[in-house]
Amino acid sequence: METKYEYKSAEEAVRQIKSGDRVFIQGGACTPSYLISHLAKRKDELRDVELVFITVYGDLIVDAPEYADSFHINTMFVSASVRNSINEGRADFIPVFLSEIPELFRRGVLPLDVAIVQVSPPDKKGYCSMGVSVDIARSAVNSASHVIAQVNPRVPRTHGDSFIHSSQFDAMVFTDEPLHAAGAPAQLTAEEMKIGEHIAPLVSDRSTLQLGIGCIPDAVCKFLTSHKDLGVHTEMFSDGLIELCEKGVVTNKYKSIHPNKTVSGFAFGTTKLYDYVDDNPAFAFLDIDYVNEPSVIKRNKKVVAINSAVEIDITGQVCSDSIGTYQYSGIGGQMDFIRAASLSEDGKPIIALTSRTKKGLPRIVPLLKPGAGVVTTRGHVHYVVTEYGVASLFGQNLRQRAKALINIAHPDDREALSKACHERFKIFN
Repeated sequence: METKYEYKSAEEAVRQIKSGDRVFIQGGACTPSYLISHLAKRKDELRDVELVFITVYGDLIVDAPEYADSFHINTMFVSASVRNSINEGRADFIPVFLSEIPELFRRGVLPLDVAIVQVSPPDKKGYCSMGVSVDIARSAVNSASHVIAQVNPRVPRTHGDSFIHSSQFDAMVFTDEPLHAAGAPAQLTAEEMKIGEHIAPLVSDRSTLQLGIGCIPDAVCKFLTSHKDLGVHTEMFSDGLIELCEKGVVTNKYKSIHPNKTVSGFAFGTTKLYDYVDDNPAFAFLDIDYVNEPSVIKRNKKVVAINSAVEIDITGQVCSDSIGTYQYSGIGGQMDFIRAASLSEDGKPIIALTSRTKKGLPRIVPLLKPGAGVVTTRGHVHYVVTEYGVASLFGQNLRQRAKALINIAHPDDREALSKACHERFKIFN
């Protein structure tokens, strides 16, 4: 344990938080669960403390009904940790583009009294790293009146915008515990592998990729191993891309901005991933208002943005954040990258989804469920991919779009979709 720095107890550190404060909590792998657990112990002392964050992992504790008078969650992305409290009405959700969240802090729309982050121990010059969760945390630290750090030697030291000098912390609390991590990758289904196979030809050599986490991005990566000189500029880096980096498929040589560097806002995955990015000079973890800014992203040629969806209607409206009125996730960075890819020279914005859910329900539908959130409008959609093929919607009228989407829907859903299309557009061949 470091001895040259003064560490406080968790109890002492969280005493800086007062009733009525707005408190930012860093999310992702670096969710500071140790400090959150001690903040929860102040339930009887605090009232109306607002907690703001994006994706948090682990047991928040304070989202339980008995904490309602003391803490109020006001999240900008709905992760599994807060999904129940959001949909049961005990917490709130702010729909916002990921790239614009830092503006909420800087412009005083959501002024921050306190930021709680998890960082690496100070180096010999006194700098700590925010590790694999730089994203909006960088701006939160810059904006907050007080900053409390959970210092953990397991936090990777990442390059880019992650460094904070220890003098900026109002309190430092030492812990040694594993970061939040993803479990072993799920076995890819035949449908997911087919989607990866369909997307791979859309990715030309020297393209710049944006991929998320999950089975479909992993499937895409498995079909890119013969590509050459790919670049990566993505809000999130996950395990699926490691093999492409190690095999020299990802070189970043031909990116217009940050050549020779993989640019990301955060990383989430296995401990292998965290070890891989630790002190790796090939990576730049940057503030999300830069990483996800469309005018920045589009400066790279051949940007291929691959994003998922809950469902899509026959005109191309994409619901990605809710199941009807049930809030499942958030807007995130999908639109940031979909728009940027469409503006990039030879770019390709792609929405990828299986034709049916695991329960056998159609994902390509005549109408979105009542209350569904349209994250990507039909004006922004270019390519939609399922296991049955690729639908190119850019420049297509509503009837043409419907026909293209019906052709990649599940075969057992096509008759009903065709009937709905005929009823809506009157003419359909």
